Amino acid sequence: MAVMAHPDDECSSTGGVLARYAAEGVQTVVVTCTNGELGDGPGGVKPGDDGHDEAAVAATRLKELAEACRILEVTHVETLGYRDSGMDEWDFKGHPDAFCNVPLEESTARLVALFEKYRPDVVIADDDMGGYNHPDHLRAHRVASDAIEQCGIPAKFYVSAFGRSMFDKMQAALTELGIEIPDLEFDDATREVLDGVERRITTRIDADAFVQQKQKALAAHASQIAESFFSQIPDDAFKIGFGVESFIRVRDTTNAPTPEDDLFAGLRD
Repeated sequence: MAVMAHPDDECSSTGGVLARYAAEGVQTVVVTCTNGELGDGPGGVKPGDDGHDEAAVAATRLKELAEACRILEVTHVETLGYRDSGMDEWDFKGHPDAFCNVPLEESTARLVALFEKYRPDVVIADDDMGGYNHPDHLRAHRVASDAIEQCGIPAKFYVSAFGRSMFDKMQAALTELGIEIPDLEFDDATREVLDGVERRITTRIDADAFVQQKQKALAAHASQIAESFFSQIPDDAFKIGFGVESFIRVRDTTNAPTPEDDLFAGLRD
């Protein structure tokens, strides 16, 4: 089960492992906490600007979520339907219905109910120390962590990890191709955060055989991806950067040794 903040996070963070384990016959579940209504509107119009219709954006993003999960062959998709909180520096996070302001007891109880329904062995959520301090990502991590602590159902709990090595490999591939993508050029502070994430990685999953599936699923989120750096990455560089997905193991009841190359290490017969 992947517990994600917004539509499209399931692809960028876990698209490879969702496709890989679905191909193995594993039941896969995506739980999306918000409707993503503060994403870009048509033509890249931003929240709060003229022409941005939150209800229309949410409807589009949920439709894209369904298509992306179909491509990844996800078994079940659950949407909690909370309001997007927006970035930390935006005013929208003060809205009383924003996901980050919903009482933890309420959202945690809803996730516990989904744990009881699906009985996941493995849960993945956002990292709360990965440097991307989006209120919804932080809250998705907290809700997943609290739900696991309450019910104890998952044997293993991971957070997604975007470390320095992934970006370095992709940057090297882009340099070789003579391509510059400004969004992938980091300052010293960001590189330090990425180095910290790199040191915490416990698990790397080979998703090379499923990288085209992940790329296609990401493209299904056209309303948000079309103008992002994801759409600027050529196929060869995308494969180098996203052929392996990395995670940090934060809970394990199997005593499986690390480093791991399988989220189900310690759970297989």
